[in-house]
Amino acid sequence: MQENVTRANSSRAIPFDAAKLDRLMEAAGLDVLVVTSKHNVQYLLGAERAIFFDYMDAMGVSRYLPVLVYPKGAPDKAVYIGHRLETHQRAVAQPWVPQVRTESNGSVDAVTRAVGLIRDAGVPLKRVGVEMAFLPMDAGRALADALPGAELKDALLVLVLERLRAVKSADELAKLKTASELVIASMLEVIAAHGPGTTKQQLSDSLRVAEANRGLTFEYCLLACGRSHNRAPSSQRWEQGDVLSLDSGGNYHGYIGDLARMAVLGEPDAELRDCLAEIEAVQRAAFAAVRPGALGGDIYVAAERQLAQIAQRDCTDFLAHGMGLVSHEAPRLTAKGPVPYDDTDARLPLETGMVVSIETTMKHPKRGFIKLEDTVVVTQTGYEIFGEGGRGWNRGGSALT
Repeated sequence: MQENVTRANSSRAIPFDAAKLDRLMEAAGLDVLVVTSKHNVQYLLGAERAIFFDYMDAMGVSRYLPVLVYPKGAPDKAVYIGHRLETHQRAVAQPWVPQVRTESNGSVDAVTRAVGLIRDAGVPLKRVGVEMAFLPMDAGRALADALPGAELKDALLVLVLERLRAVKSADELAKLKTASELVIASMLEVIAAHGPGTTKQQLSDSLRVAEANRGLTFEYCLLACGRSHNRAPSSQRWEQGDVLSLDSGGNYHGYIGDLARMAVLGEPDAELRDCLAEIEAVQRAAFAAVRPGALGGDIYVAAERQLAQIAQRDCTDFLAHGMGLVSHEAPRLTAKGPVPYDDTDARLPLETGMVVSIETTMKHPKRGFIKLEDTVVVTQTGYEIFGEGGRGWNRGGSALT
């Protein structure tokens, strides 16, 4: 059978800092990376994800598994193994990788083909970095069998790939800004178009459509209304006087816009205005700590100082985490948040181009779930907010007929 082989366009530059990746691999003691997650393959390949497998992985009796092999210091020997259904896509937009083979059908054959090609290239294969959380057991066993005596190390835990992606390029920042602004615009459209009697399920469905109409891939909608703190779509109705919290992730070419805004049916009373003002004060205090050279942990210091001063401090929480191709990526700023990981970047300086999601959540016992979440980029002079609109109490639309 004829093989699907694409030779890279020699005019295409490597889309990431290869010298930085080589340094990170050297520090982690790795000879070669075997990358299998969709997001890291997209980043290293410098190309859109496989169209057919953007939403799913299952295929026949196996699954889609992209495999990009990068040898330290030898990008000219890099290999990409894609699925047969990627052939046309990779021919139209050729990646930089010298050898692109779109000939796999599942997980095991993809890994086996990749190892065979990289071994033929004479690359050292003693210390191999893999993504343990994104390597299926059958493919992992096949990799270990094909490389007897090799040490397989988790390139995620040693922060090779995360550290490489921590500082965003201008193109990445543009995508994150677009994603954020389109999520906000979608939220404001949905709020204005719905009134008393709308169910949470209807609001979630409408937000899905609004984001899709703006070119986003809808990922999720967490929403709460009335006095309830439950944020799942349901038959609960948004009624006059109720608050509404919308928290949504919209994906733009792989990059996530993750923001939260508030609405109310009617006019917010003094207590509601005070609650949102307290949340805004915490957000602004955290923003002010974002600048190049400041320790990542300074964001928490500033936010917690402001938290201690607000009236609703006993029911209010603060969280800051990195954003990009993955929600909760580097910079990693806390080891006490809802997603467990080490707070590596709390003790490291922030760098220009890092992106942080900053969120303050008030679970008020009587007024409901009140929250703001913002996407903030570290700039040369401080910070910039992506998608700053709709920060106050947005008013819902008229009653349903």
